[in-house]
Amino acid sequence: MRTTPTARPAARGRRHRLTTAAAAATALLLAGLGTAAHAEAATTSSKVTWTATPCSTPKKTGELACHSLRVTAGTPAFAKAHGITPKAADAATPSGYGPSDLQSAYGLTSAAASAGAGETIAIVDAYNDPNAEADLATYRSHYGLPACTTANGCFKKVSQTGSTTSLPTADSGWAEEISLDLDMVSAIAPNANILLVEAKSATMANLGTAVNEAVKLGAKYVSNSYGGSESSSDTSYDSSYFNHPGVAITVSAGDAGYGAEYPAASKYVTAVGGTALSTASNSRGWTESVWKTSSTEGTGSGCSAYDTKPSWQTDTGCTKRTIADVSAVADPATGVSVYDSYGVTAGWYTFGGTSASAPIIASVYALAGTPSSSSYPAQFPYGHTSALNDVTSGNNGSCSTSYFCTAGTGYDGPTGLGTPAGVSAFTG
Repeated sequence: MRTTPTARPAARGRRHRLTTAAAAATALLLAGLGTAAHAEAATTSSKVTWTATPCSTPKKTGELACHSLRVTAGTPAFAKAHGITPKAADAATPSGYGPSDLQSAYGLTSAAASAGAGETIAIVDAYNDPNAEADLATYRSHYGLPACTTANGCFKKVSQTGSTTSLPTADSGWAEEISLDLDMVSAIAPNANILLVEAKSATMANLGTAVNEAVKLGAKYVSNSYGGSESSSDTSYDSSYFNHPGVAITVSAGDAGYGAEYPAASKYVTAVGGTALSTASNSRGWTESVWKTSSTEGTGSGCSAYDTKPSWQTDTGCTKRTIADVSAVADPATGVSVYDSYGVTAGWYTFGGTSASAPIIASVYALAGTPSSSSYPAQFPYGHTSALNDVTSGNNGSCSTSYFCTAGTGYDGPTGLGTPAGVSAFTG
């Protein structure tokens, strides 16, 4: 009998589950204890606290949530290791992992320096970030990355219809998500072009239209850092928005712990889980485990209730699509540095959530080279499992089929086949 994850809360229409951090914030507010979600990170000696970004709460019924979490206090792993004491709201110094850290952790230093030129990585998000290009310039300048601007042809921002002038309504919550996504692409593939496609709202129809527009404009790598509850409409969304042979489409697996989400459940995408990433004295120099803050906050995973299992996925506990395929850093306590200025105090922030891991993996695909026109890049890692870092410790909750929620040798739900160890696993 097929085992499916715990059902999402019922609501009118297709209501999408909020991240645990947002739910915790609401509970704290009602109790008169504050508005921030708190979590103690096992990877640091001091308490690290974070909150879900505003786009983690859907603006309207029927909209999807982004998967980003912003550190608000405490000392993340990178800052602790480098003697940095960040301020919560206006840090002048980055306190999360930067490009050299991420490239080192995933064996990408050489590829990032030499590959990706001429490739276009698309970021699909909702609403408009008026400061996207300026904030991107600050991030890249700080880390010594080549300029990526509209003027030099590296950066382009369009609406879901492809317009460069008629853009969606600005939204500060989604602007934080956009900054995170753009900075992660820059960190991993600094020589690639970046296309930002902004949907007019966070409905599946509008975000899906933005995915189609990104492909129409030539992107071979499309990152999506949003999701919500599965529904019986998902198989039609698959064919309408995500069936693009020759294009690597990545989707974050979610931040609410064990439980399947869409569009990560689409059989046509690479579903990206999240890890906690720390330095280590081993030969790699790094170690990873499943990102889990609590039983209801951490990377998503699960067995889809609707989506057909792709032919290349061979785990036997789920007769339909299993989430995830691969993973990368997502734990806010071991988070990444991001520069953002729209609707917040301009400055450096540390972010986590699977909104970080999805653009990282999309960018690794770009470093690996253009997929063949008939291929489904989600299949590639399954043919190159030895070229991945197998994550074997941790879990993201409780489930009846162990590997759906618990890491182990080989494939598991929370981290998939593992994390990048160079680019070989992401070639056809």
